[in-house]
Amino acid sequence: VQLQASGGGLVQAGGSLKLSCSVSGGSSGRYAIGWFRQAPGKEREFVGRIAQIGSRSYADSVKGRFTISRDNAKNTVYLQMDSLKPEDTAVYVCAADYSGRPYSSSVADYEYWGQGTLVTVSS
Repeated sequence: VQLQASGGGLVQAGGSLKLSCSVSGGSSGRYAIGWFRQAPGKEREFVGRIAQIGSRSYADSVKGRFTISRDNAKNTVYLQMDSLKPEDTAVYVCAADYSGRPYSSSVADYEYWGQGTLVTVSS
């Protein structure tokens, strides 16, 4: 399974971006897909997740501003980011968890990782 995140860029505070996570080598519907981010000098942190059954969970820091969705026909998962803040600046990475567990925000629980895409939010 291979994943590739795209859609990052430079945006002003208050703006929006939509990231895509393309899944190949397997159906995206078979996996829970998580989004993580890593800012310079910081550890990778959980952003949100969409489970195989479609349930969603989010970190408190993005709840109400970010929305995850999936299009299984396109094997793609999306991260819509609204009301962006400078502290959202990071490399965003998507990852797949095929264990079937209902929820996980732990990096260690995701078996496949893609390359990241940089999001920069200017103040």
